[in-house]
Amino acid sequence: MKYKQLGNSGLIVSELCLGTMTFGQGEHFGFQSTIDEKKAAELVDSAIDNGINFFDTADGYGNGQSEIILGKVLNKKRKDVLITTKLSFRTGEQAFNAGVNSKHIIEQCHNSLKNLQTDYLDVLLLHNDDPITPIDETLKALENLVQQGKVRYIGFSNYQAWKAAAMTQRQKDLHYSPFVASQMHYSILNREVERETIPMSLHYGIGMMVWSPLSSGFLTGKYTRDNPTPKDSRLNNFDLGLFDRELGYTVIDKLTEIAKRHNTTVTAISLSWLLTKKVVSSVIIGVSKTEQLKENLACQEIQLNEKEISEIDELTKLEPKYPATFINLQDPVLLNAKTK
Repeated sequence: MKYKQLGNSGLIVSELCLGTMTFGQGEHFGFQSTIDEKKAAELVDSAIDNGINFFDTADGYGNGQSEIILGKVLNKKRKDVLITTKLSFRTGEQAFNAGVNSKHIIEQCHNSLKNLQTDYLDVLLLHNDDPITPIDETLKALENLVQQGKVRYIGFSNYQAWKAAAMTQRQKDLHYSPFVASQMHYSILNREVERETIPMSLHYGIGMMVWSPLSSGFLTGKYTRDNPTPKDSRLNNFDLGLFDRELGYTVIDKLTEIAKRHNTTVTAISLSWLLTKKVVSSVIIGVSKTEQLKENLACQEIQLNEKEISEIDELTKLEPKYPATFINLQDPVLLNAKTK
């Protein structure tokens, strides 16, 4: 296993992070969790044995069961690993049981600590923005948790770049602990974060934890034009509509070609491509079987060359949109003088 710095922090995380959205029995925004405690223990042990030191969960996964199961199976191994959890989605019927307001952040942090059987969280992420809470209120609640030692590092997930940037600058102004991590969707088939989020993250030193790096399983190669809905596959019932399927089939053809050169799988090539990106600190892998875990781990053995990276980049290259189009009108003398 290889390890990376998490953003501009001193925390070192494994390049692959085990996601636990599958742990528990329940539904979260249409996603069905099916992994019981016994199976979860097998996956966690196998992950640790293969060098993974980073585990991702959220207060709503499996209707709260994900955190509970992860806490139980880690048990005495807690000090040997890093845990990140997330909050903001609704956890109760009362109007205030959601969002990134001070009440919800503090209460859910304490609840997560209890569920995970720990007295601190390595990384706490805001799972989503809310439409009403002032930035200063959110940041003050997070800073209080950090000062109390209940949270070591903080970050955000699924935020618009302008809002994350505004919050990060405000943290600097107030001398608060800064965001060092984001958790965003990024894959060969969806590169929208390259427009604004990645440039902003590199500027502020925020490391990205990538969720759904395989586009809900499409980039495993099992979805084809001839078999668009393979049996018991996640996308059949949980499709967030994050990519163009027709383009996806073309991408799979090219990735299959590259995979053959390396005697590996489309899965491994897809993950390896992400790990070449400077902003990526860790890629979250969600698996339900140890065999799938091993297939994901194979990406660690691959070294894509510059030509192959460029070939993949060209497949789904984003067309610049205003105001990015004005980059082409920047002074050529200044552009040529820029240090690469």
